[in-house]
Amino acid sequence: MPAPRSTVRRGLAALAALPLLAVAATACGYGSEAKDDDAKANVSAGGKKLSSDTVKIGYFPNLTHATALVGIQEGTIQKELGGTKVESTTFNAGPSEIEALNAGSIDLGFIGPSPSINGYSKSQGKGLRIISGSASGGVKLVVNPKKISTLDDLKGKRIATPQLGNTQDVAFLNWISEKGWKVDAQSGKGDVSVVRSDNKVTPDAYRSGDLDGAWVPEPTASKLVSQGAKVLLDETDLWPDKKFVITNIIVSQKFLDEHPDVVEAVLRGSVATNKWINANPEKAKASANEALEKLSGKPLAPEILDPAWESIEITDDPLAETLKTQAGHSVKSGLLKEPNLQGIYDLGPLNKILQAEGRPEVADAGLGVK
Repeated sequence: MPAPRSTVRRGLAALAALPLLAVAATACGYGSEAKDDDAKANVSAGGKKLSSDTVKIGYFPNLTHATALVGIQEGTIQKELGGTKVESTTFNAGPSEIEALNAGSIDLGFIGPSPSINGYSKSQGKGLRIISGSASGGVKLVVNPKKISTLDDLKGKRIATPQLGNTQDVAFLNWISEKGWKVDAQSGKGDVSVVRSDNKVTPDAYRSGDLDGAWVPEPTASKLVSQGAKVLLDETDLWPDKKFVITNIIVSQKFLDEHPDVVEAVLRGSVATNKWINANPEKAKASANEALEKLSGKPLAPEILDPAWESIEITDDPLAETLKTQAGHSVKSGLLKEPNLQGIYDLGPLNKILQAEGRPEVADAGLGVK
């Protein structure tokens, strides 16, 4: 029986020839380092250090990663870690975060299902585990209404996704395939031009006319709408019960094996954060926006923040059945061979926490560790 869930109250032309656009560079080469002093409590005062001095957490500056934004901003995750320090890094999309996880630049990450599946498959089941859910929904196809009125009008147009092989990229390629149209998954060329564009770049590219639309997460979708785009499709409408995993939590298997106490502490912080978000949606929305301001230099305007926040559901449930479906989409799109996902989930620590709170366990769809 799934845990209860509450809806949150809620120049590109030159770059397009590249297979994907690079994320912001840092010393580690994978993402942007969040400033440690931005968190309200980087190390809990007088807190006992766990088995690791630090835990390096990756996430995106997207509202679909509200658990990380709010949990780090409010110090909820840090509180559970005591004297073990949180170090955070942000990414544009999942494939870059998987690279960082594999390189040891992060230990744990908030990430979409498709990169999780790909990372697990490429490591032959030895690289990572999914240990919790985080969010559902919050993804839209938005288009220029002067060029596109119906879904059929997408043929021949330039539509952005965040990165080759990321969750939105896979979803869009699958949707194109179901329309009977042909697109080369690697190059993005075909009946629709799929342009891999950093979410930070996409609004400017749309404004300049280099893009006709985008299949993107929030708040990028609502940013485009604020520039005159219209929502042509909400991805939730493609899923049974209008639920699908957009963000889950992964951990490197090495870190999980060596520091299970740290992983469990992060999960306690995640569960506590999600509970607070759902109980205090307006305060949580403001907290997420404050975190985004620190990461990007400016907050989201209400006309962007409010509709974006409304479309996202925060949940501890990883919605594992939908991940199985998304794995099929990756195979169908040609980005992945049929994967063996047995063991991709380790929900034992999460279910232990939920049980302690008198809440139902969440399911792994038969893909849990033996």
